[in-house]
Amino acid sequence: MATPLTVPAGLRDVVVTDTVLGDVRGDEGFFHYRQYSAVELARTRGFADVARLMLDGALPTPAEAAAFAAETAPLRVVPAAVQEVLPGIAAVGGTPLTGLRTALSLAGAALDLPPLWDAEPATRRANALAVCALTPTLLAALHRLRRGLEPVEPRPELSPAADWLHMVTGREAPPEHVRALERYLVATVDHGFNASTFTARVVASTGADLAAAVVAAIGAFSGPLHGGAPDRALASLDAIGSPDRIDAWVRARLEAGDRIMGFGHAVYRVEDPRAVLLRETARELGGDLVDFACAVEDRVVALLAELRPGRALYANVEFYAGVVMELCGIPRDMFTPTFAVSRVVGWAANVLEQARERRIIRPAARYVGPPPPAPVPA
Repeated sequence: MATPLTVPAGLRDVVVTDTVLGDVRGDEGFFHYRQYSAVELARTRGFADVARLMLDGALPTPAEAAAFAAETAPLRVVPAAVQEVLPGIAAVGGTPLTGLRTALSLAGAALDLPPLWDAEPATRRANALAVCALTPTLLAALHRLRRGLEPVEPRPELSPAADWLHMVTGREAPPEHVRALERYLVATVDHGFNASTFTARVVASTGADLAAAVVAAIGAFSGPLHGGAPDRALASLDAIGSPDRIDAWVRARLEAGDRIMGFGHAVYRVEDPRAVLLRETARELGGDLVDFACAVEDRVVALLAELRPGRALYANVEFYAGVVMELCGIPRDMFTPTFAVSRVVGWAANVLEQARERRIIRPAARYVGPPPPAPVPA
């Protein structure tokens, strides 16, 4: 038997596989999807183009983009068997993200998704496209049903970002909101071997179906240390209230040992490039909220440098993500679901990559309990 290796807590900096999907270089403030800068993609390409890049390996030509849209748009429609039970799922309570776990699992059964182990590459890809296309429709429907509203049917002629805003709000969004959301969605498609991505790959390594792997990823993603912070960052702005209260509020939180939501990142040691992009996007949209958010960011960074010397802490993606989504008319309880709309593409791409490996991920744990074998009590 091989000698077990002791690794850092949380698998920090442990490389567990090779990937062609992208990487995060935290010391440089840079991350990429395949060979392209993710931020540059967000500035220049739409969400559908980047989904095609992640799932198929190349950015599309105009003709290929049209073909990809024609292939994926019909997949947004929820299967009838799933549509029938959505009101019941919504009535149970919880959040749209918790409801998505149930709805997507049922959709996997309704679509008869085969185990990855048994599926050909073309079938796996088709399953990935179906799960990615269905996720926004399910989330929007659950959101509206929880509010006593009828779900809005997807419109295949709209881009994914425009259709998401339409299905959530019931209104067709102005172009500036669609473009702002496109940037957010592209910037959050993938981000290295984070907890939810790793979870998806572990489940995929067992040969389970694609929906099972994504549902598991959603479970990991729902934790507040992972995907659940954009609305909390915006809540901090509400708590501060006005520019004259910034310093007192921030000092009180830091002196109490509290974390300032929307600041600091586990990987980046310089500014989070996603935050830089979304700050620019927020400023393009403009308004009092943006001015206030920028003022808060400036003071929080300065006070963190003063009261937490030794490590530079900056705004992360959640801080300006909440601002951008608020300006685009997305309700706060849909901030994290909007994050999931983009990240499902990254999960699916990682599942497809993992499915080629044909080896289960099976680490070990070190037992530290009472020494065995102990006598079993009578």
